[in-house]
Amino acid sequence: GGTVGDYESLPFLEAIRQFRLEQPVEDTLSVHLTLVPYIAAAGEIKTKPTQHSVRELRSIGIQADILICRAEVSLSDEARGKIALFCNVPKARVINAPDAESIYQVPLTFHQQGLDDEVCRHLRLDVPAADLTAWERMVQIVLNPPDTVRIAIVGKYVELKDAYKSITESFVHAGISNRCRVDLAWVDAETLEGRDVGDKRLAEAFAGCHGVLVPGGFGDRGIQGKINAVRWARERRIPYFGICLGMQVAMIEIGRDVVGLPMANSSEFDPACEHAVIDLMREQRDIDQMGGTMRLGAYPCRLTPGTLAARCYGAEEISERHRHRYEVNNEYRGRFADAGVIFSGLSPDGQLVEMIELPDHPFFLGCQFHPELKSRPNRAHPLFDHFVAAAMEHEERGGAAAEA
Repeated sequence: GGTVGDYESLPFLEAIRQFRLEQPVEDTLSVHLTLVPYIAAAGEIKTKPTQHSVRELRSIGIQADILICRAEVSLSDEARGKIALFCNVPKARVINAPDAESIYQVPLTFHQQGLDDEVCRHLRLDVPAADLTAWERMVQIVLNPPDTVRIAIVGKYVELKDAYKSITESFVHAGISNRCRVDLAWVDAETLEGRDVGDKRLAEAFAGCHGVLVPGGFGDRGIQGKINAVRWARERRIPYFGICLGMQVAMIEIGRDVVGLPMANSSEFDPACEHAVIDLMREQRDIDQMGGTMRLGAYPCRLTPGTLAARCYGAEEISERHRHRYEVNNEYRGRFADAGVIFSGLSPDGQLVEMIELPDHPFFLGCQFHPELKSRPNRAHPLFDHFVAAAMEHEERGGAAAEA
């Protein structure tokens, strides 16, 4: 964020000025993104703010090579010519950036105007012409999906949906892979709180949904609501996907309702609980100052052959990114295994549980890591891909999360 002239941006702009001076002309390129207001009542584009912004940029020693003109509508040739004239930029380098239905349309919009060619020409890069056929097909699926599936996200930050931005984008990617649109139903976990929440309330919350996802989070607010969501999905054989905390609450629910540990909990929520099926990792139990002690970054994970996890990945060893402090308590692994839980993903030394699943359920999977961080629009993460596929199968069978 920010604009030219902001006090906070001056050190960066000065660094850019010096850097451009010290490097050969063909080794640097200045691309200036500028707002071009559109006055809807008058149907008129205003170019003055862009002219002033470029003038301000020149006053500190930076001449824009390319202008990206962000506007609600496409600029006319006349408006582009006016900007080119008064901003001292060739007209071919004044690029439209109008509102788009999908962000994935933006590269196509830029390509149609030759932005990639202008960049390569300026930097003297000899590269083959771009073939965006696959990208165009992908955008067509996003804009005109042949099918639709509805998935509930049960979280406690649902009022600010950008808190789950990586997850929502992962569902877009999985929708592309499965040729469908994934409609998301946002369920506030706190509205499902209480061990005595009835089926009627849960049926209302998950009406019309064909899958349930519980994402990561911290703290005990909304935890019982998430546990109730897990129970609903497990008992009604609705595809369930738990990420990080979502796997942990699945362990708690299974511990209480399947294994026979009614007081099962996590020591994060109740340090004095009778059955801490989720507990601090052993190496962190004696640490008083928690700052900087989380298990962060990419770690390897070994998958059990023949499991749902192994089928999703098509591999037996993977690497995924983590951000957590609590783990499955190994003291309870035997009891959960006896109840039918498969620990399908483990750390290479076998000490940390990375993935769990229920083999007698159409799709019940939990992972301790964050797969959403590795999903891409043209390469959906396999766990999201298979979860959406399972939700579509559930829909085709005529099922919905509100089924009794």
